[in-house]
Amino acid sequence: MAAIEQIQRTGAATSERGAERAARATLRDQIARLERQVSTVVTASRPPLDPGPPLPSLAGPRLLSLGELERVRDALAGRLGTLQADAAVQSARQADAARELERMLADPPAHKWLRLSNADLGLPGCTTYHVRPRAGLLGMLMGWWQVKISGGCP
Repeated sequence: MAAIEQIQRTGAATSERGAERAARATLRDQIARLERQVSTVVTASRPPLDPGPPLPSLAGPRLLSLGELERVRDALAGRLGTLQADAAVQSARQADAARELERMLADPPAHKWLRLSNADLGLPGCTTYHVRPRAGLLGMLMGWWQVKISGGCP
């Protein structure tokens, strides 16, 4: 009878360890997926978004408990949500700048002295678009405005 109870206890402990192992694997998979999504959002935006400070260290190398793994997962999920919101705001701002550039090119006198850069448009490089008078002071008095495109990097 004692042998049967011992076998039952051993089987219960083995099934608990198996369940915990499966839970750990699931949490590690979720953490890896969230880390990939965070890095994708950061690198897909131009200029790149600030991913924020690294997650706090959990006292050196060791096996994390299920609760600690859940906290890491939740922190990454929160960071991902914040970065996605920031990316949406940045994308909307860049779309507004692109529409403004189209209006600048279509009607320079209505956008006197306005300046846009590739960073405002979400493009690589140092190009700037500046509405200015065509012939200095005389052009300003005569209403001769143009969009000057400068592609030089410092």
